[in-house]
Amino acid sequence: MTRAATPIVRNVDARHRYEIQTDEVIAGFTAYRDRDGQRVFFHTEIDDAFAGRGLASVLVQEALNHVRGEGKRIVPVCPYVAKFLERHDEFTDITDPVTPEVLQWLEATPAR
Repeated sequence: MTRAATPIVRNVDARHRYEIQTDEVIAGFTAYRDRDGQRVFFHTEIDDAFAGRGLASVLVQEALNHVRGEGKRIVPVCPYVAKFLERHDEFTDITDPVTPEVLQWLEATPAR
C-alpha cells in the first residue's frame, strides 16, 4: 500500500489564492482579494479526484494561519471558510463580518 504525500499549502499571491498540492498535483485552492488590511475569501474548491481526504480543511487552516502571520483580518464570504470558522474559534479575534459593503466591493473588484 502506498502512502499519500503530505499536502503542501502555499500562497500564490499573483493568482490571489492559496493552493494545496498533494502527490505533486494541485488538488485545490481558496481564492481571495485583499481590502484595507482584510483578506476576503470568496471561493474554495477541491478537485473531485481528491474529495474526502480532508484537504479543504487543511487548506483553509493553513491559509488562515498565514493571514494571521501577515497581521491581516479574515472576511469569510466563501461558505466553506465561514463553516470552518464556526468550528474553529481560534480565529475569532481576526475575523470580520461579511457586510453588504464588502460584498459590493468584491463584486466590483476585477479578478487579476
